[in-house]
Amino acid sequence: QVQLVESGGGLVQAGGSLRLSCAASERTFSRYAMGWFRQAPGNEREFVAAITLGGGNTYYADSMKGRFTIFRDNAKNTVYLQMNSLKPEDTAVYYCAANPTARAMASMSRYDYWGQGTQVTVSA
Repeated sequence: QVQLVESGGGLVQAGGSLRLSCAASERTFSRYAMGWFRQAPGNEREFVAAITLGGGNTYYADSMKGRFTIFRDNAKNTVYLQMNSLKPEDTAVYYCAANPTARAMASMSRYDYWGQGTQVTVSA
């Protein structure tokens, strides 16, 4: 059982930046691909970004490319999401998740473990 705890959310003005962190309890963290998803009020949860086990490959939703960066530190059992040039439409609860298959990285069904989420609010 992998426990994931997100942090780093908050209130930021449009154009600002935030860095989210997701700390894993499991020492086998490096065996999991990791992803970030988000859910805005009234919307379905959507894929944001994902990273492979060793961090060599990353994947992004089209609307996040060039603004968001996912990276991981396996020594610290932590995955990060650097978010720049934030927009009001980025307002959502952001979740990290662990994917033991390292496949179909944008598919929520591949992720077995989820954090509780962290709120990001971007004001206009």
